[in-house]
Amino acid sequence: MNIMKQVLNLARHAGDAGDVPIGAVIVRDGKIIARGENLVQRKQNPTLHAEIVAINRACKKLGTKFLDDCDIYVSLEPCAMCATAISFARIRNIYFAATDEKGGGITANARVFDTDKHLWKPNIIQIPEYADESAKLLRNFFVARRKSQI
Repeated sequence: MNIMKQVLNLARHAGDAGDVPIGAVIVRDGKIIARGENLVQRKQNPTLHAEIVAINRACKKLGTKFLDDCDIYVSLEPCAMCATAISFARIRNIYFAATDEKGGGITANARVFDTDKHLWKPNIIQIPEYADESAKLLRNFFVARRKSQI
C-alpha cells in the first residue's frame, strides 16, 4: 500500500474516533518507522496533532532527537506548531495532500518557512492527487460534527 493511502487510513481512524481526521507517517530509507493520528480529543491534549505524535514515536524508536534522514507525509498541510516541530526535528521533506487555508502553517497564515530565521528548513512537496480525498474527509467530519451539535 502506498504511503499516502496509509496516511489517509490513519486520518479516517482519527475521525472515526472523534478526532479531526489527520494522519501522518515518518519514512526513513523507504520504510515507515512511525505513524501518528490526531489524539487531541481522546487524550484531551491540544498538542497531540498527528505530526507531533509521529515525531515523538520516531524519535523514541530511533533513539534520537533529529530525524534529518527522514521524511514526513501528512494528510493536511501542517499548522504552525507542527511545521515548527518538523523544523526542530530536522525532518528532510514534508509531503502533504491538502492545503489548509484556515490553519495551515506553510502555504497559508503563519507561513512558517517564509523567513530565513529557521535553523532547519525542510523541502516542501504537495501531493495534489490526494488533496480531494483528504479535504473530503475533513468536510464530512465537520458536517457530521455540526449536525450532532444541533
